[in-house]
Amino acid sequence: MVHSQLAGGSSWASTWCHRVSTLIGLRWELRGKEHLAKDQACIIVANHQSSLDVLGMFNIWHVMNKCTVVAKRELFYAWPFGLAAWLAGLIFIDRVRGEKARETLNDVNRRIKKQRIKLWVFPEGTRRNTGALHPFKKGAFHMAIDQQIPILPVVFSSYCTFLNDKKKILNSGRIVITTLPPVSTEGLTKDDIDVLMDRVRSQMIETFRVTSAEALQRYKPIKRGGIPAASSASTSSSSTTTTVASPGTAATPVADAAVAAAAAVASNSSAYGQPPGYGAGAAKASLLKTL
Repeated sequence: MVHSQLAGGSSWASTWCHRVSTLIGLRWELRGKEHLAKDQACIIVANHQSSLDVLGMFNIWHVMNKCTVVAKRELFYAWPFGLAAWLAGLIFIDRVRGEKARETLNDVNRRIKKQRIKLWVFPEGTRRNTGALHPFKKGAFHMAIDQQIPILPVVFSSYCTFLNDKKKILNSGRIVITTLPPVSTEGLTKDDIDVLMDRVRSQMIETFRVTSAEALQRYKPIKRGGIPAASSASTSSSSTTTTVASPGTAATPVADAAVAAAAAVASNSSAYGQPPGYGAGAAKASLLKTL
């Protein structure tokens, strides 16, 4: 059963991911905790920028209580993320074998409502660290309407201030994870999927802009010995890795230019202070192989 799969390895995976986040200097701030903590069946839809999303997800795993995740089969081979995901009972689907994937999702969908489980989905499909949300696939919205359970949007702020996956550069960073209020699907039919999907995506884009602009504002490069590095305000990892704040805390005005600037930071290697492996050594170098 789906629920029995969650208990075995999820605690270990959550602890392991928390330690990895601390080691490489990632700080996750959760907003809207009350929506995640509510005991209800729902489909969580989250933006997908990098394999680092798995670290963030497991850092807030304890808040969600009963949760499982649908992920593409390729993630299993992206170790160490794949190992943590497998131990936590994630549901891997083979997108090449479409009929089998649909059967797996239909089976899961029938169980999550009865067992009040949260199902985490990345509707963009492919991870892309470009400073923007990409078009959604309809699968998660089909599932939510089919079982008449709410959609719960979760938004990770941009990684562009500390991650350049193309150049394999990873610095310390701060990420805001915002859980928005649930979006009801009660009374909706398949004919409403496009409207529902556009509504949820628009809310997530707005939140992504606000929190990413805030993260960029806090990212203030300073030179140390001729090498630019992020200021201590945004890179310190000595405090607790996950903090909790209300959804409206410290939000800056929405600024398209700020988000664009964050993307520009990601494409400019001079904006990053240390080379791959700096500080966290082998652990960081290993993570960079999966980004």
